[in-house]
Amino acid sequence: MDERERIVRLWFDMWLMRQDMGIGDIFTEDVVYTESWGPEYRDRDTVAHWFSEWNTRGRVIVWDIRRFFHSENQTVVEWRFKNRMNSGAVEEFDGVSIIEWTEENKIKALKEFGCNCNNYNPYQFGDEPRFRDEKASWF
Repeated sequence: MDERERIVRLWFDMWLMRQDMGIGDIFTEDVVYTESWGPEYRDRDTVAHWFSEWNTRGRVIVWDIRRFFHSENQTVVEWRFKNRMNSGAVEEFDGVSIIEWTEENKIKALKEFGCNCNNYNPYQFGDEPRFRDEKASWF
């Protein structure tokens, strides 16, 4: 488990440092990587291209791991994420990654799920819900 956690930490650190420090060592050639909001990358070369290209448009400023859960060839990682795009837009949300490993500890599938971290109780003022008048972010 320590090796798998090291690999996940390396992947997150790459984003924070904006530097490929071993994408070829982390992912299988035919990896399937699904982002929480829809995009899916179906091989290692595309993941590497996405990483490189995305970092020209923005910067990950927080990607903190909260905890790991391991079961056989899967790991679940709970995290907090924040980025700032070159346009000035900032995104921040909580998330979970479900990772499927090979026997050689390479990632063959990774699926991200996000959750708005700006939470509130819609029943705070009574039995009828009061929802914020804002566009929902689907992560």
